[in-house]
Amino acid sequence: MASLKELKGRINSVKSTQKITKAKQMVAAAKLRKAQAAAEAARPYALRLSAVMASLASKVSGDSAPRLLAGTGADKRHLLVVVNTDKGLCGGLNSNIVKEARIQARALAAQGKDVTFYLVGKKGRAPLKRDFPSAVDAGYDTSEVRTPGFAEAEAIAAELVALFAAGKFDVAHLIAPVYKNALTQEPVTAQLIPVPAPAQVAASDAVVEYEPDEEAILAELLPRYIKTQLFGALLEREASEQGSSMTAMDNATRNAGDLIQKLTIQYNRSRQAAITTELIEIIAGAEAL
Repeated sequence: MASLKELKGRINSVKSTQKITKAKQMVAAAKLRKAQAAAEAARPYALRLSAVMASLASKVSGDSAPRLLAGTGADKRHLLVVVNTDKGLCGGLNSNIVKEARIQARALAAQGKDVTFYLVGKKGRAPLKRDFPSAVDAGYDTSEVRTPGFAEAEAIAAELVALFAAGKFDVAHLIAPVYKNALTQEPVTAQLIPVPAPAQVAASDAVVEYEPDEEAILAELLPRYIKTQLFGALLEREASEQGSSMTAMDNATRNAGDLIQKLTIQYNRSRQAAITTELIEIIAGAEAL
């Protein structure tokens, strides 16, 4: 049984931890509002750009289509672009993203595809490297940047487009969290390269003439579309990280409070038992005299 001194030390230690988790919860809550607003503000632009891409892509086909839209003509080598966080203490966010990446990788491998990883963020590297030691060889480090923005998305997109042009992969999939609320951040997989063609385009009676032609506009918009998707993924990651961190730190603070209460009860009972024992010894000694 723990001594009174040990119990007192444990209570003080848990109280110190509780102060830290409470502070991190408040910091995450303050950052969440800004990150959530940025993620939500970027969504309409991405949707509108997708609609423009769909309208243009429906008018381009065959050999005239840019390579980023038409692809390489093969479907053998797949690249999974996995967007994780750089910091921990954010609940199960990173483990859920890694789980989604494992599912996609194993599904592609079962179909006879060659799978490699391009990792954004530090937290997903170790578990994926452990499961797929020969498939993790590229990535982008965002840990040196306080808040990754469009410049980082542009650098990642440029590297991915260069790898695609060099024939390193045929298809790239983006795996990133989508922020819904502070309790829910869902990992989603979407094709990134080649840019997926629209399933259907709304019919229009209007006659639209493009200057320059559709191929030239697409050649300019396709890299921008990839940058926008990556930028949106980084914004969603930031919002998801802060939301998950706030929830995790709130749970940790509550658990610390429960543990402090249990240890305090145990300390009081032990102290009461020690006092009772001392009183019995004093009374027994007095009666003996």
